[in-house]
Amino acid sequence: MKKRISGIDYDTDASELVYKKTFGNYGDPWGYEETLYKTADGKFFLYCFGGMNSPFPKETMVRLAADKVDAWKESRK
Repeated sequence: MKKRISGIDYDTDASELVYKKTFGNYGDPWGYEETLYKTADGKFFLYCFGGMNSPFPKETMVRLAADKVDAWKESRK
């Protein structure tokens, strides 16, 4: 997925997958995935997608500040 956020292009295919967390099981309408990516120039973003009743019923990409990455990962354990 590609998306421009605040004038910066983010692309899941051109970025490094850093961490992935799955909530629920495949096909669960409440389940979803959050995947953390890092761009070649060191920027982080989340790609999120899930079932129709999840927090992410549509594909979503959001920036994540580098100083928030460790706290985000810790909260997903």
